[in-house]
Amino acid sequence: MSLTRRALLAVILVLLVALHFTLRPLLDWRAGVDFLVIGVLLVAVRVRPAAAAIVGLLVGTGIDSMTPEALGAGALAMTVVAFGASRLKAAFFTDELGLNAVFVFVGKVVYDFIAVIAEGRLSGMTLLLQLVAWTPLSALATAAVGLVVLAAVRPAFEERRFR
Repeated sequence: MSLTRRALLAVILVLLVALHFTLRPLLDWRAGVDFLVIGVLLVAVRVRPAAAAIVGLLVGTGIDSMTPEALGAGALAMTVVAFGASRLKAAFFTDELGLNAVFVFVGKVVYDFIAVIAEGRLSGMTLLLQLVAWTPLSALATAAVGLVVLAAVRPAFEERRFR
């Protein structure tokens, strides 16, 4: 990947982080859009697994800094999602936007499952409701927004070939 594309990817990730911490609190949805998962997945499919894991760890640690009682849960979840996405990029991340939406949906579900279980704050019916109802709804909203983001940034990452 060229230096220009790396810089563009970094700018997109910074914009998604800014949206996560500005737009998401304003919307205040129970099943909100997770811009950080979209950003990490966007980076993870374009870098090697080790670099993706480091990006996931850094973003996850940033998430955890907001909730110190669950320190490490977000970092663990985001690292696993980023590493897994980078390893599976050839199989799932293609030019098909519908398949990319499924990829974002699954990434968000895996992130929420790991984060919610690792936090240990929920138990019983509350945990079940979170994992069965709110996590898929949040993943669906994240996949829809991820589809828009991927469609918007796709032209910037396409290979340009001159004949």
